[in-house]
Amino acid sequence: MLQEIHKAIENLYPEMVDIRRYLHQYPELSFQEYKTAAYIANFYKDLDIPYTKDVGGNGVVATLKGGKPGKTIAFRADFDALPIQDVKEVPYKSKVDGVMHACGHDGHTATLLVLAKVMKSFQKDLPGTIVFLHQHAEEYAPGGAKPMIEAGVLENVDAIFGTHLWATTPLGVIQTAKNVLMAGADRFEIKIQGQGGHGAYPHETKDAIVIGSQVVSQLQQIVSRRIDPLETTVITVGKFEAGDAFNVIADTATLIGTVRYLNTDIQEQVIQEMEKIVKGICTSYECTYTFHYEKGYPPVINHKQEAELILDVSSKLPEVEQAEEIIPVMGGEDFAYYLQEKPGAFFFTGAEKDGNHYPHHHPHFDFNEKAMPIAAKTLISAYFSYQEE
Repeated sequence: MLQEIHKAIENLYPEMVDIRRYLHQYPELSFQEYKTAAYIANFYKDLDIPYTKDVGGNGVVATLKGGKPGKTIAFRADFDALPIQDVKEVPYKSKVDGVMHACGHDGHTATLLVLAKVMKSFQKDLPGTIVFLHQHAEEYAPGGAKPMIEAGVLENVDAIFGTHLWATTPLGVIQTAKNVLMAGADRFEIKIQGQGGHGAYPHETKDAIVIGSQVVSQLQQIVSRRIDPLETTVITVGKFEAGDAFNVIADTATLIGTVRYLNTDIQEQVIQEMEKIVKGICTSYECTYTFHYEKGYPPVINHKQEAELILDVSSKLPEVEQAEEIIPVMGGEDFAYYLQEKPGAFFFTGAEKDGNHYPHHHPHFDFNEKAMPIAAKTLISAYFSYQEE
């Protein structure tokens, strides 16, 4: 039956592309995906697959109960977009100004919808139950995974699998890890209150730009001089706001950035070290500060058995040239929350497009649509293999 399912997925590839391109033209930002959620819900309505809308926010959950007994396995796809202007010249270019599917979530959604359509036709012979989790708001913490879990989407689920179309990895390559696959991703904001003044009289001021620059410099030394070099950590200041005029010394400065880590113990150490540095520098300059640290998504930690299963089933697909275990990447994903609750694995499906080598979250981002059926085949192959575990 699995070969027949794979063939059916191939036959519906054009529909996969049509869905993906439609969604690409009408993207919606995190927590605002009302029309996208309605589109997904209507798709399941037309298939006569039971579904629930507005789960944990804008989430949609559909359940296909097979005609034979077996385990319940969930597949997850996210469907939110990013606040990025789509600048690539393609027929399916975003029609929403300043909003774009720049990470492949449109492809994730198209993959799962078509897989659901295929499996509906095999329902009477299907062992177990498939739960299709369409998650909103992956891109913006606190994300959609947590509220969907709190709404009960994992109740009675035995395992969960998910994939990310990975545009920087060649087509035909499947990648995962048997432990940590992706980093924890946090956000911080530091506000420095100095004392502004005339640019000609710096000695009468407490220059927020100078103070902020010292903070930026010292934060980098946390990784290079205070963290074990065998641990992986990133501290990035992505935004520095201060000053209004060329001849005025800034009164305040705001630093906003992200921390990435693989080890939760290191996360706590980084927070403590950051606080000490900010406090020490501001004290020495006799100014005040506020330090706000927001813990975001935890690391994506796969379960070994499920990750091995992904590597095994994908390696048997004719379209897959290589199934490999990789070292962790420093991007973040709220799929991590599902794996804290249930056995499962997250994996990357190579989707590099010829002539387009732009990374995720780039205005020129695009991916090879031929990766979508590979992702679908890997997911459903994992489903059947897990039924036999």
